[in-house]
Amino acid sequence: MSLYPLKFRPILKERLWGGSKLKDVLYKPSKNNTTGESWELSAVNGDVSIIANGTLKGISLQELIDRHPEELLGRNVVQRFGRNFPILIKFIDAKQDLSIQLHPDDELAKKRHDSFGKTEMWYVMDADEGANLIVGFNRNVTKEEYSKSLEDNTLLELLNYVPVKEGDTFFINTGKIHAIGAGVLLAEIQQTSDVTYRVFDFNRRDKNGNLRELHTEMALDAMDYDKKDDFKVAYGQKSNAINAMVDCPYFKTNFIHLTKNLTFEVQKRDSFTIYMCVGGSAEISNEFGSAAIQRGETLLIPAVSKRIRINTTEAKLLEVTV
Repeated sequence: MSLYPLKFRPILKERLWGGSKLKDVLYKPSKNNTTGESWELSAVNGDVSIIANGTLKGISLQELIDRHPEELLGRNVVQRFGRNFPILIKFIDAKQDLSIQLHPDDELAKKRHDSFGKTEMWYVMDADEGANLIVGFNRNVTKEEYSKSLEDNTLLELLNYVPVKEGDTFFINTGKIHAIGAGVLLAEIQQTSDVTYRVFDFNRRDKNGNLRELHTEMALDAMDYDKKDDFKVAYGQKSNAINAMVDCPYFKTNFIHLTKNLTFEVQKRDSFTIYMCVGGSAEISNEFGSAAIQRGETLLIPAVSKRIRINTTEAKLLEVTV
């Protein structure tokens, strides 16, 4: 089977807080000004990505995994996750603040939702002046203090605000309260999970005038109440080299800024490789074919690949493996 570099149709999600940057900046095929998310690579039930290029065009990611599990995913990945694609890749545009939320760990998510937990990372692609993220608490709090802040409508006073700019990267482990702030466009890499506990939504109402559902009780036992400065990712930005960013049990991410072509061996990797283009453009190939990507596009290189070649005059890439 010739498993060439695969591109997928973006799955666009309209959100109360969404904007127009996915359409206007990343050129996603949206006709609306409230598109909040572009799911680039997904095997979430009901939102499975469809191949958009080459002879496999029109086939779903899950169908290809079922046909060629080890060739696409890698033997090690199949042993760990079976035929479940373990990563969900998104671009997110926040015109308004997202809700204050957190995600359960694997154990709690399995028990309550028969799902993976949700560990994630963010790479900021663009940020309006004054934009920020909420990551964690600004001091240690107790469960009782947190609950009282919800009752008193003072939760925001306990939260840690972080100003952001392009290139800033954050690792959001399970249990950490967080929110993407208005004016931020980012790339998100996460476990395959759509389990979110929303705890505060600025008292906003949807288009029908209804307050959105909160998950107050479920969040109590899932939350980390301690202040921790463990979320900002420091990484090298050496050009024409692979710079390590995040290495966690669920994914590994590198930053690659190229100003010339690069070729490297991957046959011992035993994992698929994902490239998210966060700047410039490139043509990426393995021994079975090639595909071009530009800023805001994503590419999947099957695990069967022995060698990857990236042709470019300039590109910034996030490289993701398991």
